[in-house]
Amino acid sequence: MSNNQNAIYDARQLGRPRMLVLGVQHMFAMFGATVLVPTLTGLSVSCTLLFAGLGTLLFHLLTKRKVPAFLGSSFAFIGGYQAIAPMITGENGSQTANTELLPYACFGVACAGLLYAVLAALFKAFGTKAVMRYFPPIVTGPIIICIGLTLSSTAIDSCRSNWWIALVAIGIVVVCNIWGKGMIKIIPILLGVVGSYVVAAIAGQVDFTPVAEAAWIGLPFQWQDTLFGLFSRPDLDTSLLITSAVTIMPLALATMVEHIGDICAISSTCERNYLVDPGFHRTLLGDGLATSLASLFGAPANTTYGENTGVLALSRVYDPKVIRIAAWLAVILSFSPKFAALISCMPTATMGGVSMVLYGMISAVGVRNVVENQVDFSNSRNVIVAAIIMVLAIGINYSGAVTFQVGSATISLSGLAVAALVGILLNAILPGKDYEFGTDLKGDTSVNFKV
Repeated sequence: MSNNQNAIYDARQLGRPRMLVLGVQHMFAMFGATVLVPTLTGLSVSCTLLFAGLGTLLFHLLTKRKVPAFLGSSFAFIGGYQAIAPMITGENGSQTANTELLPYACFGVACAGLLYAVLAALFKAFGTKAVMRYFPPIVTGPIIICIGLTLSSTAIDSCRSNWWIALVAIGIVVVCNIWGKGMIKIIPILLGVVGSYVVAAIAGQVDFTPVAEAAWIGLPFQWQDTLFGLFSRPDLDTSLLITSAVTIMPLALATMVEHIGDICAISSTCERNYLVDPGFHRTLLGDGLATSLASLFGAPANTTYGENTGVLALSRVYDPKVIRIAAWLAVILSFSPKFAALISCMPTATMGGVSMVLYGMISAVGVRNVVENQVDFSNSRNVIVAAIIMVLAIGINYSGAVTFQVGSATISLSGLAVAALVGILLNAILPGKDYEFGTDLKGDTSVNFKV
């Protein structure tokens, strides 16, 4: 019997109390990163937890309950939310959500989720290698680098509200990442948030009035924050809907590559080939539909979580039932407005400190993707593709979106959207492609946005 079979057998013999403890551990691992995304974008924390849980359960259903993966909030789409619905900064440095525009951003993310279904069908029809040749590291790497760089000013603005609180968060995340052991190393974001939050509270920098006023039990989302509420508005802006879709959908290029890397990593950890059974087409479909479902109700995009893969390796219990327990715990927690208020009271500087590390590491992941795939920059076509992607992404971000008319609708494209589209097209047209998926496992799994 293999190690993987032993691990699954042992999980069934643990009994309900120990299974529950393992489920809590998995929820603890995903928690910090999952709630950070709505805090940075202005989306509902409660709704995020609800659809992280429900999205995970949907993923397990579509993958025949075989893959022990948890789906939490995706960092890669933060740039898309910021492009369509940037946070509003007050005079004291505090940030509030642009509630009028957030549902439009969610529409774009919902469309991006549907791209997963298209890619899943292509994988099923043509195979992984044939499809992935159009998404090589020379395209995905520079795009990921630019995702982090375009978000960098937001992190600095948040840190400026109180630099010493931000530095506490940065210090904890760095220390846990470098010197942490076991679970400490797996949850640096959560520890950084909690540590900085506690220090700020002790220093009297946090107003807990909203927490005291919030109810213990309530609904996780409001109708007006959903896409259903958006489409019932009399002043629906069709141009902004199209802009959102065209701006955000190309970001799925990076997240789909990340998904493939995560499934490879889970397969390696569990010593089982999930790439074949249940197959990439099922895991991609589950991830994409979970993202679209979450976006319909105003929650962030979902993605498979590396933190939970770390817990699998730590506990050596690979039974997907443990992940489903964590999913149900997230659903239950989502019905507490008081808990959501506690998260919403988090100091802006705490978010700034953590996001400074996060956005920098997103760019570093792009560099890693290029380096570990040994992209040949002595090849002129690779230099041209990377150069044009990066100049378009950064240049348009600072000079203003590309705007044009389609009939009566005004379409605006962000730098990331233009860069992704042009990069894919250039790579497809220019001769000399030298990337083949599956020849280097380390390179194929080098895209992971988790801190």
